[in-house]
Amino acid sequence: MLHLYWGNGKGKTTAAMGLALRALGHGRRVVIVQFLKDGTSGEIAPLRAAGAAVYACPNAKFTWLMDEADKAAAREASARALGQALAEPFDLLVLDEACAALKSGILDEALLRRAVAFAKNGREVVLTGRDPAPWLQDAADYSTEMRVHRHPYADGVAAREGVEY
Repeated sequence: MLHLYWGNGKGKTTAAMGLALRALGHGRRVVIVQFLKDGTSGEIAPLRAAGAAVYACPNAKFTWLMDEADKAAAREASARALGQALAEPFDLLVLDEACAALKSGILDEALLRRAVAFAKNGREVVLTGRDPAPWLQDAADYSTEMRVHRHPYADGVAAREGVEY
């Protein structure tokens, strides 16, 4: 099954990682790829300790601040990480921020389609991010849109360690 957690609201990664933790608790093999993140967010160490294989595709800049050399390096890191992840045995594959990585040209569409195809072979594949491509929305078995109704950031409140990052 293909799960899609998308939208501009908080909770996309949290939902995906919660599902990963649940799967680990039932003895399932979990592989996680975090695009556009450095792999140091608070949930990663406990998920690794619980048995998840985690790959990160770090970049030092927001995508809109990247030049072509930065984007090329990010594309290479993303392809390498996803390729390694797909070589692992898994029951659940989480592709965190895959929608943003695809939209920004950091993630190769053909490689993402290859990953998504595992959802039709009895495995669970989860994608998160804003603005999923129409083909992802069409392919999703589960599609949950996270929408902002109210957020402290609008009032100038910064993200809090352990809650938002």
